Amino acid sequence: MPLPSRSDALALVHEWTASESLRKHMLSVECAMRAYATRLGEDVELWGITGLVHDFDYERYPNASLGADVEHPAEGVRVLRAAGWPEELCEAVLGHAEYTGVPRVTLLAKALFAVDELTGLITASALVKPSRAVADVDVAGVRKKMKDKAFARGVNRDDIIQGAAALDVPLDEHIGIVLQAMQADAVPLGLAGLAPPPSTPPVGDA
Repeated sequence: MPLPSRSDALALVHEWTASESLRKHMLSVECAMRAYATRLGEDVELWGITGLVHDFDYERYPNASLGADVEHPAEGVRVLRAAGWPEELCEAVLGHAEYTGVPRVTLLAKALFAVDELTGLITASALVKPSRAVADVDVAGVRKKMKDKAFARGVNRDDIIQGAAALDVPLDEHIGIVLQAMQADAVPLGLAGLAPPPSTPPVGDA
């Protein structure tokens, strides 16, 4: 079976995931994966769609509940394999969760692991800005947030560091690649910032 289209992947995400924040996380990972595929000369569609669907089953099968073989992402990968999705994509989705024990052998799998947690940290960094805009986030700010263990506690800092190392990309450069990708897609990610307040005409001009 050829790679399903992005519209098919997006339909799958919407069918399985009601949470808007989780949907936007998958969109964030998608845009980061497309940026890395372009940078590395890889298949942009395969990489983007892998990022888009990597968490599609998470809402129904949250991890650490029933065991690694009957939870996210194993359940989702069963669905993808049954539908004939590419095995390289399925292996990468399995490998982005450490507890599955599936090794990350391909560049695709390594990149998915490297960008997953980082997109969450960048999103959180944007949402605490007064503007709530990812355009106002910079690499130095993300590094500072990484050191603040009380900030975005759910983000695994070690995964970000190990992921960049596995890609052989310096950490600051890795953050910059993902940050720039998310800034370019700020509107669909919900990170374009607050709308400006309506202008008030000067007194006497009304």
